[in-house]
Amino acid sequence: MRGVTELWTESGAGVLRLPSGRLVRGRGLRHPMDPGAPLPSYGVYLLGRQPPEVPWEACWIRWPDFRLPSDRPAAREVLADAWERAAGERVEIACGGGRGRTGTALACLAVLDGVPAEEAVAYVRRHYDRHAVETPWQRRYVRRFGEG
Repeated sequence: MRGVTELWTESGAGVLRLPSGRLVRGRGLRHPMDPGAPLPSYGVYLLGRQPPEVPWEACWIRWPDFRLPSDRPAAREVLADAWERAAGERVEIACGGGRGRTGTALACLAVLDGVPAEEAVAYVRRHYDRHAVETPWQRRYVRRFGEG
């Protein structure tokens, strides 16, 4: 589904605008999706076990709740791909609750988008969810994401 021309609307639930203008939707999979909301063209799912099938292209990062990705180099590749795709596709990042792992991944996308790593958590908390990025090791992961 590459090349979708209709992107997220900035006012949509969970949509984060990155400084470049890219729009990415964060979501908690435990919460029902708004039936009127557009579907993503690509989803990145951050869960400890394989997510359910979805009718759009998707990638799974093994990422247990309150922890960090099991394979950090692979997670970096997937997040870099999601950031690239967000320029022309509806990209969704989601975990169970939509805050810790999703917020951490969104902060990593903000780093890829040019936000200094030490400011990325604050950026996501200000523009997505004030409780995003829940643990000290998730905050440290974002800071170190800028080094890699």
